[in-house]
Amino acid sequence: MSEDERFSNSPDHEPAADNDSSRTLRALLIERYQDLKSRLARRLGSLEWAEDALQDTYLRLNGREIVGDVRNPAAYLLRSAFHVALNQRRADNRRLNAGEVEALLNLADDAPDAVRVISARADLERLKQVMAELPPRPRAILLAARLEGLSRQAIARRFGISVSLVEKELRRAQEHCVARFKKIQRSE
Repeated sequence: MSEDERFSNSPDHEPAADNDSSRTLRALLIERYQDLKSRLARRLGSLEWAEDALQDTYLRLNGREIVGDVRNPAAYLLRSAFHVALNQRRADNRRLNAGEVEALLNLADDAPDAVRVISARADLERLKQVMAELPPRPRAILLAARLEGLSRQAIARRFGISVSLVEKELRRAQEHCVARFKKIQRSE
């Protein structure tokens, strides 16, 4: 297809605002198409991108009124086409390619399903029952160690007991919870 055909055979791209400057620029683009294409391709690194950018530039000139005189029409066309190509690259970079879309669609959902939520709630209720069976001090020591994250020394100071007694009561409380939890699970 010749440059004239490439730019003028499109009936749905009639000029919306046709003034002398835009008409002159379109004529110059057609006339110097090969030169503009090769110069633009060198700057962009792709002949295809250069052709697309020149085509888009022509179409934009078709619908745009140029205000004022253009001092260097060839430079104006080259700069316009270059900016069109840059904008297209930016738009392409914002879009996900097919592989990225596929990867997003295949992401595992870490959110628990309804069965897991119900099971976790049941486990929590069982744990509350088992903890309620403990005497007050061992229960408080277990909560201080596991929930609050306190050190054995801090727990000993809080309850006014030795660190070794804290460790003994904590071990007994944990053993009690594990044994009762297993027994409850077996009975279900």
